[in-house]
Parts: sequence; C-alpha cells; structure tokens
Amino acid sequence: MLWIILAYSLLIIQIITIVITEYRRPDKEAAWLVILFMIPLIGFLLYYFLSKKYTCHRILSQKEYSRRESFRADLIDRCNQRIPKNRLAETVSKNNKIYTLLQNKQTLPITACNETTVYTEAEQAFKAILESIAMAKHHIHMEFYIIRDDNLGTQFKQLLIQKVQEGVNVRLLYDGIGSRRLGKAFVKRLQQAGVEIGCFAPPLTTFFNRQLNYRNHRKIVVVDGKIGFFGGLNIGDEYLGKDPSFGYWRDTHFSMKGYAVLWIQYTFLTDWYTVKGQLLTDPTYYPIQETQGKELVQIVKSGPDETILELIFSLIVSAKKRIYIETPYFVLDPSVLLAIKTAVMSGIDVRIIIPGIPDKKLVYYCSLSYVQELLQAGVRFYCYQKGFLHAKVLISDDLACAGSTNMDLRSFCDQFEMNAVFFDGKVVNRLVEDFFTDLNVSQEIALSEFERRPSLQKMKEVFARLLSPFF
Repeated sequence: MLWIILAYSLLIIQIITIVITEYRRPDKEAAWLVILFMIPLIGFLLYYFLSKKYTCHRILSQKEYSRRESFRADLIDRCNQRIPKNRLAETVSKNNKIYTLLQNKQTLPITACNETTVYTEAEQAFKAILESIAMAKHHIHMEFYIIRDDNLGTQFKQLLIQKVQEGVNVRLLYDGIGSRRLGKAFVKRLQQAGVEIGCFAPPLTTFFNRQLNYRNHRKIVVVDGKIGFFGGLNIGDEYLGKDPSFGYWRDTHFSMKGYAVLWIQYTFLTDWYTVKGQLLTDPTYYPIQETQGKELVQIVKSGPDETILELIFSLIVSAKKRIYIETPYFVLDPSVLLAIKTAVMSGIDVRIIIPGIPDKKLVYYCSLSYVQELLQAGVRFYCYQKGFLHAKVLISDDLACAGSTNMDLRSFCDQFEMNAVFFDGKVVNRLVEDFFTDLNVSQEIALSEFERRPSLQKMKEVFARLLSPFF
C-alpha cells in the first residue's frame, strides 16, 4: 500500500512541476501532461531533458561582441547606401506594417541590387550549386540539416575535396540530429582532405545539457561571398526523387546574387562561431557585389532566440487580397490559426497546399486536425498528388516569404531557420505561378467529404494534435 501512495505522490509532484514551469505555454503544458500520464516516470525524464529553454552555449566576449556589432553596423551601412530612396519609399508605403515590424526587430536589413533564381526541380538546383562550387576561387561555405552518404552526397564530397586541393577554403556545417546517419568515414575523409567541419548540436552533448530539442534546419551554400543558395533542399538522393516511398520530390530552392548574399554569409558565419568559436569578419568574406539586379530582398534568420512567428502572423493579418501557403507540415500556433480564420472570413482568398503523401504519419494527422475547422471558415485546402511536397512558401498579396521554415511550431520557435522576404513582383509572380502549377496536380478537399472520414482517423488527429508542441 505504501508504494502506491509514494507512486501517486511522485506523480502529483511531477504534475505540479510541469504546471508551474509551463504556465506561460499552455499548449506545451497540455502536451507534456499527456505524455506524463501515458508514461509517468519516463515522461518526466523526457520533460527534464527536452523542455529546457534555449541558451546559447557560446557567448561572445565583450571584445568579440563590440567587434561583431561594429562590423554588422558597417555592413548595414554598405547595404543601405545601395537602396534607391524612391524604391524604398514605395516599398514602405505598400507594405508599411511588415516593414515597420522588420525594422523594429533586431533583424537583417532590406537589401537592393539582387537577382534571384527560383528552382522547383531539385536536379536543376543541385546542378547549379555544384557548378558554382566548381567555379569557387576563395571559399565555399555549406550548411545543411541533412547530409546523406549516398550518390549525391558523394558528388559533393568529391568536389569539395577537389576544391581544397586547388587551395579553396571549404567550411561545412551539419546538424547532429538531421545528419545522425552520416557515417564517420564520410566526415573523416573530408577532414583529412582539409575541409573544416562542424557539427551543430551533437546529440550526446545536447542531450546532457538539455538542448537536444533545438536543431539547425538551415540549408545554405555561399561561394566566394558572391552567390548564395538557400531553400528547402538537403543533400540526399531522396531530394532527387530516388526514394520509391516518396517518388517525385517537389521543393522550392533559390540562388541569389547581390547584397542579400552578404547576409546569407553572415548567417552562416554566425552559426560557424556558435559551433567552432571562430569569429570571422574578414572583408574577403563580404566582397563588393557586382550584380546589376534590381530586386529588394530581406534575409530573415530565426531561431529559438529570435522567432519568425511574429513575421508569419503579420504577413497573414496584413493581407488584403490573397494568402497562398505551401508547406509539408501544417501545425499551427493558436495566433496563426486565428489569423488565418479571420483573414478568410474577411473575404481574403486563402488557399493551402499540403502533401497528399505523408513522410511522418503523426505530423500528417496533426496537419489534418486543422482542416475541418478551416474548411468551415472558408479556407480552400488541397493535397498534392504528384509526389511529396516539401516546398515552404507563404504569399501575402504582393509579398512572399520562403526558405527553410515549415508552417509548424518547431520551425516557428524551436529551430534555426533562414528565409527571404521578396518585395519584387517578378519573383513573387514566379512563386504564384508555381503555386497554381501545383494546384493543377493537387486534389481539393471537400468539406462534406472530409466530415465523413473514419472515426479512427479523427481519434488519430486528436491524439496528434495533443502532442503538436513537440513537432
């Protein structure tokens, strides 16, 4: 009898601890309590190791901080000098709320003289990346959430080794969880050749310092500080459509020339400092940009310490005509859910494309748990049928935001991401065109039919929704 009393007492103590600690985040509080009741002691141990608020393990010294901020201010000044005042005034007047938000946050500046190429076919994107790497003269900086030791990974490995032998400085970052299957032999071969490598948040280290939940989801390549690539593609054969379980892989990736590249570089080198402790501000990494492009672009780096949630929310609530969203994962913060419902009930055209073929069943059912409520409000939902949809694009009137951020809670608040806000009509129109191309190979979800889905599926959706703060 005594052991039962002790067990209940221990459970109550665990419940009280979670309630007190998570009272500011009721969604996570509820999710952790569900886990705790399902697996009492193990659930609390998971809570202890996974719920700690993010803290950067490497803090800049006062001297390093002053050096970085001085350099950052000079870089911002360089970019501001290149923006035609009439163009900026026009942009601000059209998108005043978004502009004000972006300037009030400690974000990166709007940049001019940019030229963007949009890739919807992975084969074309990887070809462009490999060709740019092959032309590198001074340095190559790469950062990916996932790197596979497969055919595509081998192509990158061999080319990087070749460039090191030619005297090019090569730095590579990968995420410890995303690339957990990357063999030691792959990494060792690169290191032996002279490639500098860093692992962002190694699993064992971050488990014991209780930071395992915070991952680096960015996908960045910068060549000679003059061309940058970013978007949704990682390095692996499945992104080329070679995984039979997914088939065709639909993604959105970008190459960028112009002053925005300086901030893609800045994002990479910030992560490099976090992992390696090397603060690199040499001007050779931030060269004069030679492109004659005319686009205004703002790079947005986000993470647990600087979330993108406010930007996503603002893009939705500021829309007057249309909101188009493509995302592989659709797990919403309550504020974003309310913003979408309010927008569509105000007469705005809201359309959302999600995968018809899921890669993660639990997340898929959680995504579906929002569908009925939003369909009833007037949102139009579509399931992509051609293969797996991995594109991450949000179009709000004449603005677009795209990059590595999924429309889910993890991307909003817990992962390091990098997106771009596009102010240029040419790029936005291209993304709108791609959106409608995807609509043509998607199946619209009818409310009457969706309401008749099996009870078992509804139960799965409820369960997945309860656990959504972990996705």
